[in-house]
Amino acid sequence: MDPAPAIGIGLGFAVIVGSNIMEGGNPASLFILPPMMLVIGTTVMVSIAGGTMQDAKNVLTNLKRAFTAKVEPAGAMVPIVVSLAERARREGLLALEEGLNDIDEPFLVKGVTMAIDGTDPEEVRDILEAEVHAKKAEDRHGAKFFSDAGAYSPTIGIIGTVMGLVHVLEQLADPQALGPLIASAFVATLWGVMLANVVWFPIGNRLKRLSALEAARMEMAIEGIAAIQAGSNPRLVAEKLRSFVPADQQDREAA
Repeated sequence: MDPAPAIGIGLGFAVIVGSNIMEGGNPASLFILPPMMLVIGTTVMVSIAGGTMQDAKNVLTNLKRAFTAKVEPAGAMVPIVVSLAERARREGLLALEEGLNDIDEPFLVKGVTMAIDGTDPEEVRDILEAEVHAKKAEDRHGAKFFSDAGAYSPTIGIIGTVMGLVHVLEQLADPQALGPLIASAFVATLWGVMLANVVWFPIGNRLKRLSALEAARMEMAIEGIAAIQAGSNPRLVAEKLRSFVPADQQDREAA
């Protein structure tokens, strides 16, 4: 599990609460249930309204993925594909079937299995590229919910503040009640802006980043499978695949 989102979001809230305490504020004054419920509940509902019910059903899955997904370096696939290329060149494609159960790369295994079954290289590429395209589209819809929530949240916070100020105007005859009512009204704006920038947008961006990393690994696998089917020299296969790896990761591998 990559701890980046938990660290970033958790420490983000910690800094906000800590700053409030340093300024002499009471953290309990930030956690007022009605404005929190208004902002969070309405934001989630209108974000659901912008998609389909299937998108809504996937929200918790995508949220869990944002926090628990394991980020595998792209370069980790290079030695796996090179070893397959070496064995295929030495013993033939059929020899690869024995070791597929030991490879923890479902997409790569699927492509190699099609190659072993004698599927035409162009058809293998077309099928795998279509799967990559479908995954990108699915991931894009998953991230869209959180990006939409980030866009809606501040405005809904303003709605909560306006509602609170309406109550303030109703209590003008009682000056002592105005202070707490005004403070409570602005808590809605605080939560709207805070959730957008500390939770919703970061999670949406995290899902986009995970999608890009996974798609890059899948595209690398496609090139590796094509090279294996073509019987390419394993050294050339390694060089070709390393061209897909970011320069900083190549430096770490070399070290």
